[in-house]
Amino acid sequence: MTRVRLSVAQRREELLRAAVEQIEERGVAAVRIADVASALGVSNALVLYHFSTKEKLVAEAFAYAAEGDLGHLRKLLGRRTTALRRLRSAVRWYAPTGQAKGWRLWIEGWAAALREPALREVTRDLDRQWKAAITEVVAEGVAAGEFHCPDPAGTALRLTALLDGLAVQMTAYEGTVPRARAQGWVDDALARELGLERTALTSATA
Repeated sequence: MTRVRLSVAQRREELLRAAVEQIEERGVAAVRIADVASALGVSNALVLYHFSTKEKLVAEAFAYAAEGDLGHLRKLLGRRTTALRRLRSAVRWYAPTGQAKGWRLWIEGWAAALREPALREVTRDLDRQWKAAITEVVAEGVAAGEFHCPDPAGTALRLTALLDGLAVQMTAYEGTVPRARAQGWVDDALARELGLERTALTSATA
């Protein structure tokens, strides 16, 4: 079958998507340039033409995946509704009990980032952007008088730490925490951070 000729940007995106899939399947340490090439039916040389090393391919693949996640987060937080509804919607999506994809990918990334400076910068930037987005919406809610929170940045950090920790437990040790219990903990934490009763969250479904 004759392959459709792609632009440079299209080819890079195709390679990045394939790299993300291979990392999710095989892990960062085990994935090879050859695995990405084979998945698309192209040569190793083509992959190396666009990404000169495996380390660069992996780092850019994580950046590509991160932008997809951040794009969805911005969409949720950019809705024309209350800050509380936007926050709950975003937290429920991001939580390991929600619909966010790729927790296994990010856990792989965090582990590999301990040894790979380029990947560490990608994961750190994602973390910064997530916290900044949550901080901004919390501050908007405080300004609008929806809830009380003396430290929006601290709230963003604590919520992120809880969600990331639950994701590790629920991904690495399936069945450790029932989904309903984990979701309850997340709702409890959000309500506590905002100085609200947990029942106030039930009316905040976006």
